Amino acid sequence: MTTGGSAIAHGFPHLDTVRAALTALFRRLSHDTVSTFPTSVLPVDVAFDDDEDLHLGAQRVARAMVRQLHLPDARIVITFREMEHAATVELTAGPEYFVELNDRFRRHRKDIGAALAHEVTHVWLHRLDLSFPGTRDNEILTDTAATYLGAGWLLLDAYREHGPFSQKLGYLTPEEFGYVLAKRAAFFGEDPSPWFTSPQAYDAYTAGRARAEQDARRPPLAGAGWAARLRYAKDRRAAGTAHRTAPGTGTPLRVSFPCPVCCQRIRVPVRGRLQARCGLCKTLLDCDT
Repeated sequence: MTTGGSAIAHGFPHLDTVRAALTALFRRLSHDTVSTFPTSVLPVDVAFDDDEDLHLGAQRVARAMVRQLHLPDARIVITFREMEHAATVELTAGPEYFVELNDRFRRHRKDIGAALAHEVTHVWLHRLDLSFPGTRDNEILTDTAATYLGAGWLLLDAYREHGPFSQKLGYLTPEEFGYVLAKRAAFFGEDPSPWFTSPQAYDAYTAGRARAEQDARRPPLAGAGWAARLRYAKDRRAAGTAHRTAPGTGTPLRVSFPCPVCCQRIRVPVRGRLQARCGLCKTLLDCDT
């Protein structure tokens, strides 16, 4: 959490790790299981009225996150205390998990859903036995998983900058949250933009969507722009020359590129227009190799 005017990082500094996290999700879950998360947690399920009991309301929102992440036998016990971070979770064998929320959420209840989205995803990843080495990369995995599986749009909506006050929850930049949300929107056909209450969140989603759309316009994908295709043609000629002159080369020239959906690398032969199906996320891709 960043508050009190501290600088909020922007751009895409963690994009390699985000893409690795998307690939890890599809590898660990499979295409069929990922496809069982077509609907995000709805705003009505995480709305928090000022007159609602704090603890009962937090438990209600936690149950919504548990349902969203398909953890029906996980029980989340929530307490509030003064702390440096937004929230922490104690990861045990379950089925009870203890989440501590920063005391400031007593006054900023609308962001409790965002904090719980991250912490309940920690529980989900723990039970799935999926992690990245190092705290930073593991937290990025958590943000990416929460967002792609339909709980993390709240983390982006918690991003606000109003004069001297600024706030961001999670480890991804706002634009990186937008990037993952755009990937989800393209895969499931779900538009999250009507749910944003923060105008800065919508702007970040737009920037992230533009970056995600670039992934679908990289050669040898058929949707690549002319400038990118010219660069690709130049590289293909150079690679072809090196391939032909290499001793003992009898295999056809192939090109490798990341899938624009799950980011797994795909290898196809260089032979003009063709269709390639990603073996991980099952997406059918039009290519011009």
